[in-house]
Amino acid sequence: MPTSYAVRRAIDADPQTVWGLLTDPAGYPSWNPAVLSLDGWIAAGERITLVSAVDPGRTFRLTVTRLDPPRSMVWAGGMPLGLFRGVRTFTLTPRDGGTDFAMAEVFAGPLAPLVTRFVPDMTEAFAQFGDGLKKAAENRA
Repeated sequence: MPTSYAVRRAIDADPQTVWGLLTDPAGYPSWNPAVLSLDGWIAAGERITLVSAVDPGRTFRLTVTRLDPPRSMVWAGGMPLGLFRGVRTFTLTPRDGGTDFAMAEVFAGPLAPLVTRFVPDMTEAFAQFGDGLKKAAENRA
């Protein structure tokens, strides 16, 4: 099982439009088939809960550890004492006429080799996330 996943998309919409989608938790299921629900407030230090289509029986409890509107955001979750940690980073880079979007998740910690054996493959979910964000942002632009 990979210890990281990543997706990139060139989006024909400005960073504010893309950022608006990324920071609206209630809206995620409308554009992202990989997310069944996302609850909470997306602000630095806040806790959010995510239920993914990859593992619908599990709720992921995450903390928004960094927020730099409209350029980057980091969500993190895992086990106590850093035994296992997942860190998802969202990056928006303005480009002429649009936004370059990148999202990566890295798993680390002493138990990562063991725990990642039980993490479902998220390759398709990451592709769906990127495609859904691109389509929704471009429809709003």
